[in-house]
Amino acid sequence: MNLLRTSLMVALIGASSLMAKPTIAILATGGTIAGAGTSELKSSYSAGAVTVDKLIAAVPAISDMATIKGEQISSIGSQEMTNQVWLKLSKRVNELLANPEIDGVVITHGTDTVEETSYFLDLTVKSKKPVVFVAAMRSSTSMSADGPMNLYNAMHVVTNKETAGKGVVVVMNDEIHSAREVTKVNTSSVNAFASPNSGKIGTVYYGNVEYYMQPTRKHTVNSEFDVAKLEDLPRVDIVYGHPNDTDVMVKAAVNAGAKAIVHAGMGNGNPFPLTQDALADAVKKGVVVARSSRVGSGSTTLEGEVDDAKYGFIATTTLNPQKARVLLMLGLTKTNDKKALQKMFLEY
Repeated sequence: MNLLRTSLMVALIGASSLMAKPTIAILATGGTIAGAGTSELKSSYSAGAVTVDKLIAAVPAISDMATIKGEQISSIGSQEMTNQVWLKLSKRVNELLANPEIDGVVITHGTDTVEETSYFLDLTVKSKKPVVFVAAMRSSTSMSADGPMNLYNAMHVVTNKETAGKGVVVVMNDEIHSAREVTKVNTSSVNAFASPNSGKIGTVYYGNVEYYMQPTRKHTVNSEFDVAKLEDLPRVDIVYGHPNDTDVMVKAAVNAGAKAIVHAGMGNGNPFPLTQDALADAVKKGVVVARSSRVGSGSTTLEGEVDDAKYGFIATTTLNPQKARVLLMLGLTKTNDKKALQKMFLEY
């Protein structure tokens, strides 16, 4: 009789654990997904006007999927993103994921800089638990707003067991992208995001998640970067290359105190001759110079038309200028050694 009772209790406990909903933290930073306007037929709106509680309430189905804890980190358009918000967000995500009661984190964000913020967290989050960024191209008051479906899909991605260990991902327009690879490729369309070098890693259609690929570069628990004690990040500027360029922008960055410059060069990261000379002078003054490309896809390779060894430049491989800036900022918190920094661009 006691054996039967024990068996029933074990069965009930097992059934209860299977029925238990995961606990997901939704952190809101603002952006178009939280935007509101005066008309559903006009593109003008104010970013970050809708609070996290209202975002959650707008998609009732997600509360059936998980126990949700909402938190407002900031209420800004993502073009206003700062180092301080990045650090606050990363520290809070790490704090939440260290709690055994939290199963994953969804972050709502503006589309303008979601590729940079997500990559920053991909390099600084110290957990295998899922971290999913979600955004929208149309404000919450627009006709056919894409935010609610994107958030619904993001919740399915964060609660999917296969998402764990993949690093930070971005969910937009029924697609799942690795934070390292994703970039904004259109100013206004709902299919505004792509991963030009690798392609999306999966899809999520009305909540049905399918993965096709696994990110292979170092991220999250394998990353050496730790922001727990950081209050700010080194200044890294981007200088955009073009025909008939000058040395003005490079000199301005150096004079403003930049610790490093990412040069978004032509083709395979090629600078205009006058600009190249200015970049070489910057290296002599102790500024790290990384060559990237304005092209949008492909790898900026070492020792192409530019003699990197001669000038003391490093190459950013397949990272675009804005992502190269993120890695370089974090890299400079560890070292100023160019060989060590170059190694990071080959591994992350």
